[in-house]
Amino acid sequence: MSHLYEFRDYHFNGDFDAYKEWWKEGLAVLGARMDVLGVWFDSGIPARISGADPMPLPHGSANVTWVIRWDDLAQRDQTWEALQDDEEWIACADRHPGFEGYQHMSVRFLEQL
Repeated sequence: MSHLYEFRDYHFNGDFDAYKEWWKEGLAVLGARMDVLGVWFDSGIPARISGADPMPLPHGSANVTWVIRWDDLAQRDQTWEALQDDEEWIACADRHPGFEGYQHMSVRFLEQL
């Protein structure tokens, strides 16, 4: 069976240490509801951008990326919708160190070769 992979890229410009600490709880809560393959944070090593026509990145490269594996888009949509009424997730989100820190977020859907 092929899966759908959701890549979530964030440009977070807030208290990065507090954000990373929050993710420990966030990952436990989200991971109980979806197949989170991992969460990655910027290492501090500058990104290497190249190509025939590289795009300007006003916020720089994403400094947080996480990946979720889904059976299909319908499962993904149903799971995200259910989070809106999930008391444990709502309580976890209330402890987030600052949603205003998200300068840019993108979500991509990929299939594995």
